[in-house]
Amino acid sequence: MNKQDTTAVTSPISGQAGETETTSQPGTSQGFTAKGSQEKKRSGKLSEDKRFKIFSGSANVALSEEICRFVGVPLGETRLQRFSDGEVHFQLLENVRGADVFLVQPTCFPVDQHLVELLIMMDALKRASAGRITVVIPYYGYARQDRKDRPRVAITSKLVADLLTTAGANRALLVDLHAAQIQGFFNIPVDHLFASPVLVSYFRDLNLPNLTVVSPDAGGVERARFFAKKLDVPLAIVDKRRTDINVTEVMNVIGDVRGRTCLILDDIIDTAGTLVKTVDALLAQGAGKVYACASHPVLSGPAVERIAASRLEQLVVTNSIPLREEALGVSKIKVLSIAGLLGRAIESIHMETSVSTLFN
Repeated sequence: MNKQDTTAVTSPISGQAGETETTSQPGTSQGFTAKGSQEKKRSGKLSEDKRFKIFSGSANVALSEEICRFVGVPLGETRLQRFSDGEVHFQLLENVRGADVFLVQPTCFPVDQHLVELLIMMDALKRASAGRITVVIPYYGYARQDRKDRPRVAITSKLVADLLTTAGANRALLVDLHAAQIQGFFNIPVDHLFASPVLVSYFRDLNLPNLTVVSPDAGGVERARFFAKKLDVPLAIVDKRRTDINVTEVMNVIGDVRGRTCLILDDIIDTAGTLVKTVDALLAQGAGKVYACASHPVLSGPAVERIAASRLEQLVVTNSIPLREEALGVSKIKVLSIAGLLGRAIESIHMETSVSTLFN
């Protein structure tokens, strides 16, 4: 390939010095840390395993590097370039024949670009005779279209599952799917993790008085009930009616929130319209203070401005998606790291041990 025909991507994936930033986002705290000699022993064994490799796409290199530091292996060396029209050119810079490969890439904004990049990387791994390819997708894009809720619409979450399988994925590691049944769209093994252990630990340490966990819609009740059970606090539900995509109207609050500290729990915060309306509805019903947490800070459109101007005390999210630059300066937004959670899951998958302990 002629160099004149390509343009280099500024978010490189190779392990060469100076190509990637090694620090995580400001305000990020580690949700899981290696504790005791047992964790060190496990990481030590993996660092000596030449058939265990972790590679990263360009979507969230900082998270990939943090996972590698936790596990104790170097990030795999690759070269990712783009032709002048935007087409991806990807090359592995090390041998993966027979290796157990984990490919980390959330399909966040720009969603289509990162999804295609992931598919091309898997194709390269498959053609390089990788022994097993596990796609690690901290944020699964296109998950919100998981059924036909109106005539003549696509079920994109199933389509993406088919694309990943066809491209060469042997198994998938996902975090907080928008709907748990999306696991059934895959014809390969799926490990579905939850960020709740990291989030629960944070709010347990805050020890907020008179806490009530709030589900912002009926679809999130199961998630909120699990969270409330872990914190041993009451549950409330907001009856939400959606009039169009990204347009919601909050109707009623089900449950007693008067004088309570409310914690809104969601999986995705996109434009933050639902979040802000839910905050207003809870305060109108007499809630004292309102906090919120979510696994995936999509924060598109006017989301950051809405959050900054809202009466929300704090929004806690994970680093499954890199925060937008303008969100980094908002003091209300705090980021927790799920690198340890993913690192432990990757270790368990490679060593063929159970991942069920990570649900607690």
